[in-house]
Amino acid sequence: MSPATINEPLITLPAPEKVENLIADYQHLGYTLGEHPISMLRACLSAMRFTTASAVRSSADRALARAAGLVICRQRPGTASGVMFITLEDETGSTNVIVHPALVEKQRREVLRARLLGVYGQVQRDGEVVHLIAKRLVDHSDLLATLATRSRDFH
Repeated sequence: MSPATINEPLITLPAPEKVENLIADYQHLGYTLGEHPISMLRACLSAMRFTTASAVRSSADRALARAAGLVICRQRPGTASGVMFITLEDETGSTNVIVHPALVEKQRREVLRARLLGVYGQVQRDGEVVHLIAKRLVDHSDLLATLATRSRDFH
């Protein structure tokens, strides 16, 4: 018995867009080996005057700075007197953010819910160790649309 022949036209699908690949990577893996999601938002973030993690790291002590990035970690150790430590990630690296207890309480929603967080603050530098002391927080998660990001939270 011979197999039946099927006479149907070959269907070709367009290749997925970069954004579609990125969303699929995050949806299935939680990360991507491709372009960082923030790089695709850099023009928008720059228009809001948010700098990169690299720019924050190279800032002088006590300089005012704005940074935005994916929230990859939140920590509120019991030994830190209510201080919360947040790590943001962008296409140039990470920014260590310190959020004092009064701001944690005042902006609890942004602190606990934001996936893409904008931070207005002041740089604290001690040699190579650089932190951004948060003065105001803004949740820009809406810019991520359907991108499913996750942070590691310890609080």
